[in-house]
Amino acid sequence: MSAATPASQSSGGVSPANAGPQDAAQSANPTDRLVLEYLRSRGHKSAEKALLEAIDGGSVDASAKTTVSPEDLVKNLAVYAQKSNRPGENVLRESTSVLQELTTMGNPTNIQNLISSLGSVGAEEILSVDPTDKQEGFRELEAWVEGSLDMYRPEFRPILFPIFCHFHLDLVQRGFKEAALRFYSTFASSLAPMHNATLHHLSTLLLPSHVQNDELAQRFRNEKYVIKMSRSGFGLLVGWLTEGVGGEALGAGEGFSGERGKRGRSAVMRVVNNHLRFDVTAASTTAVSPNAWEESTGLLSSLISQPSTSTSIPNPHSFNASKGELKLGPAPVSEELSAETERVLRERAMMDRDPGAQYDLHHLRPAAVPGVTAPSENDLLPHPPTFKTIDVQREVEKVRDARKRIRLEPSTLNSVDLNSAQGGAARARALPSICAYTLHDVGEGAPCCTFSPDITLMAAGFSESYIRLWSLKGEKLKGLRNDFSLSSIRDSGSVSKLQEKEGSTTRKLIGHSGPVYSLSFDPLSGSAAPPKHLLSASADATARLWSLDTMTNVVAYRGHQNPVWDVQWSPMGIYFATASRDRTARLWSTDRTSCLRVYAGHLSDVDCVRFHPNSLYLATGSSDWTARLWDVQRGSCVRVFIGHQGTLSTLAISPDGRYLASAGEDLAINLWDLGSGRRIKKMTGHTASIYSLAFSAESSMLVSGGADWTVRCWDTKSTGGPAKARENGANESGGARALGEEENNETSDLLATFPTKRTPITNVHFTPRNLCLVSGTYLAPDSR
Repeated sequence: MSAATPASQSSGGVSPANAGPQDAAQSANPTDRLVLEYLRSRGHKSAEKALLEAIDGGSVDASAKTTVSPEDLVKNLAVYAQKSNRPGENVLRESTSVLQELTTMGNPTNIQNLISSLGSVGAEEILSVDPTDKQEGFRELEAWVEGSLDMYRPEFRPILFPIFCHFHLDLVQRGFKEAALRFYSTFASSLAPMHNATLHHLSTLLLPSHVQNDELAQRFRNEKYVIKMSRSGFGLLVGWLTEGVGGEALGAGEGFSGERGKRGRSAVMRVVNNHLRFDVTAASTTAVSPNAWEESTGLLSSLISQPSTSTSIPNPHSFNASKGELKLGPAPVSEELSAETERVLRERAMMDRDPGAQYDLHHLRPAAVPGVTAPSENDLLPHPPTFKTIDVQREVEKVRDARKRIRLEPSTLNSVDLNSAQGGAARARALPSICAYTLHDVGEGAPCCTFSPDITLMAAGFSESYIRLWSLKGEKLKGLRNDFSLSSIRDSGSVSKLQEKEGSTTRKLIGHSGPVYSLSFDPLSGSAAPPKHLLSASADATARLWSLDTMTNVVAYRGHQNPVWDVQWSPMGIYFATASRDRTARLWSTDRTSCLRVYAGHLSDVDCVRFHPNSLYLATGSSDWTARLWDVQRGSCVRVFIGHQGTLSTLAISPDGRYLASAGEDLAINLWDLGSGRRIKKMTGHTASIYSLAFSAESSMLVSGGADWTVRCWDTKSTGGPAKARENGANESGGARALGEEENNETSDLLATFPTKRTPITNVHFTPRNLCLVSGTYLAPDSR
């Protein structure tokens, strides 16, 4: 029996275990069969078995290579059912409607319970994350925006940026790294001019964990991006999303008629429904300035504080209006100081026998600006009750500067042909003289430069952690000798005896342990005398006060926990403010080592600070794309300015106290009205980041310097708008076009462009008599 059992089993046919290898051997090509016979004759059973399995696997893979359409994939993977009145559509597509549909179809209760416990029952959820849908959807959206009417295009363009960001973050978070890179490389270039910094940041997010841990990505995920639109524009957008028609460019694609187009529309619509919030205004499209649509656009909920119970759309205009009227007039001058200044002016006029000096008294009491409220003596920060001799000298020199000032009148260029004989005279009246100071052979760079109010000193901060001073008059800068004792110092006269006998026109100040990012000269003496002190801010998280009499560090102010990006004196000369990476600005006084106020509210680095001319308010610019105005004494935010599309790197407040200019990495200069908080206009023309701004003494002109190696002059009083077409590559003011400058980038308020060879302009400065000084570090050709 035991011997017959194997025979009976083998006679019935081939066992399943042996069927596969024998079939594989029979189906193999002649070469493989020869190899199998050789291996079998030599007894290499393991090699023979491996080859048979490889042949068998190859035949299976070859037979399995078939193409499945998306519709068949849904039917094969999903719980699929359809009704006679809805052919071709899966009625069980959404989990929320499964129970209802099964009830109407008469299925048993136990089947209903089973399917409802499965969650998503269809393959549509898998197909909804198809990376090609986002590429197709954004391509069609961009074609529709660019193909819309000219009057609607500025209104529709802001919607592209948030949808691009969400599509890119979706692809990265779901693990489609290659698709995200492909999507970024295809569409980022069209958004780059305005959003370059944010796009670069998004390009560094390559893994789902990056998205989860990135603050900006989570803001996009958790906050709704506000888009401002007119009622008619919003209707066109809704019509295009739902019907696939309404303004797309001819020949731009098949729209949403194809299956891929429909899925692309669904991808766009998901972002619109889940992550965008539309502020629909009743104003018509033509009644709104083209640049005004982006003013109230962005992630506003965290930028503008609102009550927790409020459901209204965050609006900077409503916030600014709720803070009441500001006192933007000039700071009052005490009667005693005014009387003493007037007496000194009369004495000088008699001594100089100057008949024109009688007009000096007119400049002593400037006329009040209509509509602007001036502060009273009680509104000012605490200050010394009596004045000093230097205060009188400063006020006297201020009056003399006003009398001898060169009047800049940019409006004269509007009605003159610049190529005519009168054009040259008009340019001379409208444009300032510019004196440029260039630093050469700077190893690791000089992040900052500044000029003293009396234009006798220039200071530069270097990445190697030191400060260098230059005398612009060629005078010797002397410090204290090393061989003196403190007991020998009794008064200022004894200090002068301890100074070095020999000096040089430049001095090096060492004390910081990190790059020096900002410098500010003491304004107390104004243009009457050289400053006595210098403030510096550094990456070592300190601000330092330097004595220019002894050329030594006097105080180190510690309080910030991160690098200090900017520092500036108050016009009163007693207080100063700092801006830091710790998202705060702080107020200090020179007689205390701890700060007096902390201004907290920005969502990212505070990059720049500027005092209002009357010292009541402090303006800050931040990497969160906003500028804010703070009440210096109360520490509260009284204005928020939203409209930039990138980090703010510089601010300037006009001498008349009415306007704020802000600029940064989005290549635009925004001019704001401080009283209302509204943007007056947007000025464009720079082709790289803007580093510095300065107003002329009459507040009629703004000068800017930036990384595109140019100095540009702007008319702040004109209405602005797109520039006229240029002829032969020259702009209206006759200036040469800078490197990389776009044809249509400049607005009509750009008066002139002054290019340098290879010098990014880090500081621009107007003297009290309207001479413009600029400075920067020359870049050798191999360093850019």
